[in-house]
Amino acid sequence: MKDHGLFGPESVTWRVMGEPILLVGGFRALLMQGLHPRAMRGVLQNSALMDPHESWSRFMRTTEFVRVRTYGTLPEVERAGRRVRKIHARLRAHDPDTGEDYRLDEPGALLWVHVGEVDSYLSVARRAGVRLSDADADGFVREWRRAAEVVGLNPRDAPGSVAELRAYIEARRPELRFVPEAAHPLVRSLNAPLPLRLAPLRPVLPALTLLAFATLPRWARRLYGLPATPVGDLWATATLRTLHAGLGLVPAQVRYGSDAQRARRLTVA
Repeated sequence: MKDHGLFGPESVTWRVMGEPILLVGGFRALLMQGLHPRAMRGVLQNSALMDPHESWSRFMRTTEFVRVRTYGTLPEVERAGRRVRKIHARLRAHDPDTGEDYRLDEPGALLWVHVGEVDSYLSVARRAGVRLSDADADGFVREWRRAAEVVGLNPRDAPGSVAELRAYIEARRPELRFVPEAAHPLVRSLNAPLPLRLAPLRPVLPALTLLAFATLPRWARRLYGLPATPVGDLWATATLRTLHAGLGLVPAQVRYGSDAQRARRLTVA
Protein backbone atom coordinates (compact mmCIF):
# COMPACT_ATOMS: atom_id res chain seq x y z
CA MET A 1 0.00 0.00 0.00
CA LYS A 2 1.26 3.47 -0.91
CA ASP A 3 2.41 5.57 2.03
CA HIS A 4 0.54 8.89 1.79
CA GLY A 5 1.59 10.12 5.23
CA LEU A 6 -0.75 11.60 7.81
CA PHE A 7 -3.58 12.52 5.47
CA GLY A 8 -3.85 11.13 1.95
CA PRO A 9 -6.18 11.40 -1.07
CA GLU A 10 -9.41 11.01 0.90
CA SER A 11 -8.57 13.78 3.36
CA VAL A 12 -10.01 17.27 3.53
CA THR A 13 -6.50 18.49 4.30
CA TRP A 14 -5.18 17.56 0.87
CA ARG A 15 -8.10 19.37 -0.76
CA VAL A 16 -7.45 22.55 1.21
CA MET A 17 -3.75 22.98 1.94
CA GLY A 18 -2.49 23.32 -1.62
CA GLU A 19 -4.57 26.41 -2.36
CA PRO A 20 -2.28 29.48 -2.71
CA ILE A 21 -4.71 31.63 -0.69
CA LEU A 22 -3.65 29.60 2.36
CA LEU A 23 -0.50 31.72 2.46
CA VAL A 24 -2.70 34.32 4.17
CA GLY A 25 -3.74 31.61 6.63
CA GLY A 26 -0.09 30.97 7.45
CA PHE A 27 0.47 34.63 8.27
CA ARG A 28 -2.72 34.69 10.32
CA ALA A 29 -1.52 31.63 12.28
CA LEU A 30 1.65 33.51 13.25
CA LEU A 31 -0.47 36.44 14.44
CA MET A 32 -2.61 34.11 16.55
CA GLN A 33 0.54 32.59 18.04
CA GLY A 34 1.80 36.08 18.87
CA LEU A 35 -1.09 36.65 21.29
CA HIS A 36 -0.03 33.84 23.63
CA PRO A 37 2.53 35.50 25.95
CA ARG A 38 4.61 32.40 26.67
CA ALA A 39 4.54 31.16 23.09
CA MET A 40 5.61 34.61 21.86
CA ARG A 41 8.34 35.00 24.45
CA GLY A 42 9.63 31.55 23.60
CA VAL A 43 10.15 32.75 20.03
CA LEU A 44 11.55 36.15 21.00
CA GLN A 45 14.08 34.72 23.43
CA ASN A 46 15.30 31.94 21.15
CA SER A 47 15.35 33.45 17.65
CA ALA A 48 17.63 36.04 16.09
CA LEU A 49 14.59 37.83 14.69
CA MET A 50 16.50 40.96 13.79
CA ASP A 51 19.11 39.06 11.77
CA PRO A 52 17.84 38.97 8.15
CA HIS A 53 19.66 35.75 7.32
CA GLU A 54 18.52 33.89 10.43
CA SER A 55 14.96 35.18 10.15
CA TRP A 56 14.62 33.97 6.58
CA SER A 57 16.24 30.61 7.37
CA ARG A 58 13.77 30.11 10.20
CA PHE A 59 10.85 30.92 7.91
CA MET A 60 12.10 28.44 5.30
CA ARG A 61 12.51 25.71 7.92
CA THR A 62 8.95 26.29 9.12
CA THR A 63 7.64 26.21 5.55
CA GLU A 64 9.45 22.95 4.87
CA PHE A 65 8.07 21.40 8.07
CA VAL A 66 4.51 22.29 7.05
CA ARG A 67 5.11 20.80 3.58
CA VAL A 68 6.51 17.53 4.94
CA ARG A 69 3.82 17.23 7.59
CA THR A 70 1.11 17.72 4.96
CA TYR A 71 2.44 15.64 2.06
CA GLY A 72 5.38 13.60 3.32
CA THR A 73 5.50 9.86 3.95
CA LEU A 74 5.16 8.63 7.52
CA PRO A 75 8.94 8.19 7.96
CA GLU A 76 9.53 11.69 6.60
CA VAL A 77 6.92 13.14 8.95
CA GLU A 78 8.40 11.29 11.91
CA ARG A 79 11.90 12.57 11.15
CA ALA A 80 10.65 16.15 10.84
CA GLY A 81 8.58 15.84 14.01
CA ARG A 82 11.46 14.32 15.96
CA ARG A 83 13.67 17.24 15.00
CA VAL A 84 11.06 19.81 16.08
CA ARG A 85 10.34 17.99 19.35
CA LYS A 86 14.06 17.81 20.13
CA ILE A 87 14.51 21.55 19.54
CA HIS A 88 11.48 22.48 21.65
CA ALA A 89 12.59 20.21 24.51
CA ARG A 90 16.06 21.76 24.56
CA LEU A 91 15.11 25.44 24.48
CA ARG A 92 14.06 27.50 27.48
CA ALA A 93 12.47 30.91 27.97
CA HIS A 94 11.78 33.20 30.92
CA ASP A 95 8.36 34.53 31.88
CA PRO A 96 8.82 37.96 33.51
CA ASP A 97 5.20 37.94 34.69
CA THR A 98 5.71 34.90 36.93
CA GLY A 99 9.51 34.74 37.25
CA GLU A 100 9.42 31.18 35.87
CA ASP A 101 11.72 29.57 33.37
CA TYR A 102 9.89 27.16 31.09
CA ARG A 103 10.48 24.78 28.21
CA LEU A 104 9.19 25.63 24.76
CA ASP A 105 7.41 22.29 24.56
CA GLU A 106 5.05 23.01 27.43
CA PRO A 107 1.63 21.64 26.32
CA GLY A 108 -0.36 24.84 26.88
CA ALA A 109 1.68 26.90 24.44
CA LEU A 110 2.00 24.08 21.91
CA LEU A 111 -1.74 23.53 21.92
CA TRP A 112 -2.47 27.22 21.39
CA VAL A 113 -0.08 27.29 18.40
CA HIS A 114 -1.75 24.17 16.98
CA VAL A 115 -5.26 25.58 17.38
CA GLY A 116 -4.26 28.95 15.94
CA GLU A 117 -2.87 27.21 12.87
CA VAL A 118 -5.92 25.01 12.31
CA ASP A 119 -8.34 27.88 12.88
CA SER A 120 -6.39 30.15 10.54
CA TYR A 121 -6.21 27.74 7.63
CA LEU A 122 -9.86 26.80 7.98
CA SER A 123 -11.12 30.35 8.42
CA VAL A 124 -9.20 31.75 5.46
CA ALA A 125 -10.18 28.82 3.21
CA ARG A 126 -13.89 29.13 3.94
CA ARG A 127 -13.99 32.92 3.69
CA ALA A 128 -12.06 32.79 0.42
CA GLY A 129 -14.63 30.49 -1.12
CA VAL A 130 -12.83 27.13 -1.00
CA ARG A 131 -15.67 24.61 -1.14
CA LEU A 132 -16.05 23.12 2.33
CA SER A 133 -19.23 21.86 3.92
CA ASP A 134 -19.73 21.94 7.68
CA ALA A 135 -18.89 18.22 7.74
CA ASP A 136 -15.71 18.93 5.76
CA ALA A 137 -14.72 21.63 8.25
CA ASP A 138 -15.19 19.23 11.17
CA GLY A 139 -13.20 16.62 9.26
CA PHE A 140 -10.34 19.07 8.73
CA VAL A 141 -10.13 19.87 12.44
CA ARG A 142 -10.31 16.18 13.32
CA GLU A 143 -7.60 15.23 10.81
CA TRP A 144 -5.25 17.78 12.31
CA ARG A 145 -5.19 15.91 15.58
CA ARG A 146 -2.57 13.79 13.77
CA ALA A 147 -0.54 16.94 13.15
CA ALA A 148 -0.77 17.81 16.86
CA GLU A 149 0.82 14.48 17.73
CA VAL A 150 3.77 15.23 15.44
CA VAL A 151 4.84 18.19 17.62
CA GLY A 152 4.45 16.21 20.86
CA LEU A 153 0.85 16.81 21.90
CA ASN A 154 -1.62 14.16 22.97
CA PRO A 155 -4.02 14.12 19.99
CA ARG A 156 -6.98 13.65 22.35
CA ASP A 157 -6.20 17.06 23.86
CA ALA A 158 -6.61 18.80 20.50
CA PRO A 159 -10.06 19.88 19.31
CA GLY A 160 -11.85 17.36 17.12
CA SER A 161 -14.55 19.58 15.63
CA VAL A 162 -15.19 23.21 14.76
CA ALA A 163 -17.35 23.59 17.88
CA GLU A 164 -14.53 22.27 20.08
CA LEU A 165 -12.05 24.54 18.29
CA ARG A 166 -14.17 27.62 18.96
CA ALA A 167 -14.80 26.61 22.57
CA TYR A 168 -11.08 26.20 23.20
CA ILE A 169 -10.26 29.61 21.73
CA GLU A 170 -13.02 31.27 23.75
CA ALA A 171 -11.75 29.62 26.96
CA ARG A 172 -8.19 30.88 26.36
CA ARG A 173 -9.10 34.47 25.57
CA PRO A 174 -8.58 35.84 29.12
CA GLU A 175 -4.93 34.68 29.00
CA LEU A 176 -4.09 36.35 25.69
CA ARG A 177 -2.32 39.66 25.04
CA PHE A 178 0.45 41.14 22.95
CA VAL A 179 3.60 41.34 25.07
CA PRO A 180 5.19 44.81 25.21
CA GLU A 181 8.71 43.66 24.35
CA ALA A 182 7.65 42.36 20.93
CA ALA A 183 7.80 44.52 17.81
CA HIS A 184 4.39 44.97 16.21
CA PRO A 185 4.11 42.65 13.17
CA LEU A 186 2.58 45.36 10.99
CA VAL A 187 5.51 47.68 11.72
CA ARG A 188 8.01 44.88 11.09
CA SER A 189 6.41 44.12 7.73
CA LEU A 190 7.39 47.60 6.53
CA ASN A 191 11.06 46.62 6.87
CA ALA A 192 10.88 42.93 6.10
CA PRO A 193 14.23 41.13 6.45
CA LEU A 194 14.21 39.41 3.05
CA PRO A 195 17.22 38.04 1.18
CA LEU A 196 18.42 40.19 -1.69
CA ARG A 197 16.93 37.90 -4.35
CA LEU A 198 13.45 38.35 -2.81
CA ALA A 199 13.75 42.10 -2.21
CA PRO A 200 11.18 42.86 -4.99
CA LEU A 201 8.53 41.21 -2.77
CA ARG A 202 9.08 43.67 0.08
CA PRO A 203 6.36 46.14 -1.07
CA VAL A 204 3.80 43.30 -1.03
CA LEU A 205 4.41 42.17 2.54
CA PRO A 206 2.70 45.07 4.36
CA ALA A 207 -0.46 44.49 2.31
CA LEU A 208 -0.32 40.75 2.97
CA THR A 209 0.21 41.36 6.69
CA LEU A 210 -2.66 43.85 6.78
CA LEU A 211 -4.95 41.31 5.11
CA ALA A 212 -3.89 38.63 7.59
CA PHE A 213 -4.68 41.03 10.46
CA ALA A 214 -8.08 41.78 8.92
CA THR A 215 -8.96 38.08 8.92
CA LEU A 216 -8.42 37.81 12.68
CA PRO A 217 -11.41 37.87 15.04
CA ARG A 218 -12.26 41.38 16.20
CA TRP A 219 -11.12 40.69 19.75
CA ALA A 220 -7.69 39.63 18.43
CA ARG A 221 -7.33 42.78 16.33
CA ARG A 222 -8.12 44.87 19.41
CA LEU A 223 -5.34 43.09 21.35
CA TYR A 224 -2.96 44.22 18.63
CA GLY A 225 -4.27 47.78 19.02
CA LEU A 226 -5.95 47.83 15.62
CA PRO A 227 -9.48 48.86 14.55
CA ALA A 228 -12.01 46.05 14.70
CA THR A 229 -15.30 46.70 12.91
CA PRO A 230 -17.79 44.72 10.82
CA VAL A 231 -16.63 46.76 7.82
CA GLY A 232 -13.15 45.31 8.28
CA ASP A 233 -14.60 41.81 8.34
CA LEU A 234 -16.47 42.44 5.09
CA TRP A 235 -13.36 43.89 3.45
CA ALA A 236 -11.26 40.89 4.46
CA THR A 237 -13.79 38.37 3.14
CA ALA A 238 -14.29 40.26 -0.13
CA THR A 239 -10.54 40.56 -0.64
CA LEU A 240 -9.95 36.87 0.06
CA ARG A 241 -12.69 35.87 -2.38
CA THR A 242 -11.34 38.19 -5.07
CA LEU A 243 -7.79 36.91 -4.67
CA HIS A 244 -8.90 33.28 -4.65
CA ALA A 245 -11.04 33.79 -7.74
CA GLY A 246 -8.17 35.54 -9.50
CA LEU A 247 -5.75 32.75 -8.62
CA GLY A 248 -8.27 30.29 -10.05
CA LEU A 249 -7.61 31.79 -13.49
CA VAL A 250 -3.95 30.79 -13.28
CA PRO A 251 -3.24 27.39 -14.91
CA ALA A 252 -3.09 24.59 -12.34
CA GLN A 253 0.48 23.64 -13.28
CA VAL A 254 1.54 27.15 -12.28
CA ARG A 255 -0.91 27.77 -9.43
CA TYR A 256 -0.05 24.66 -7.41
CA GLY A 257 3.29 23.47 -6.09
CA SER A 258 4.58 20.02 -7.06
CA ASP A 259 3.28 18.34 -3.89
CA ALA A 260 -0.16 19.91 -4.25
CA GLN A 261 -0.29 18.89 -7.92
CA ARG A 262 0.51 15.28 -7.00
CA ALA A 263 -2.11 15.38 -4.24
CA ARG A 264 -4.72 16.71 -6.67
CA ARG A 265 -3.97 13.94 -9.19
CA LEU A 266 -4.32 11.27 -6.53
CA THR A 267 -7.48 12.86 -5.13
CA VAL A 268 -9.11 13.07 -8.56
CA ALA A 269 -8.08 9.52 -9.36
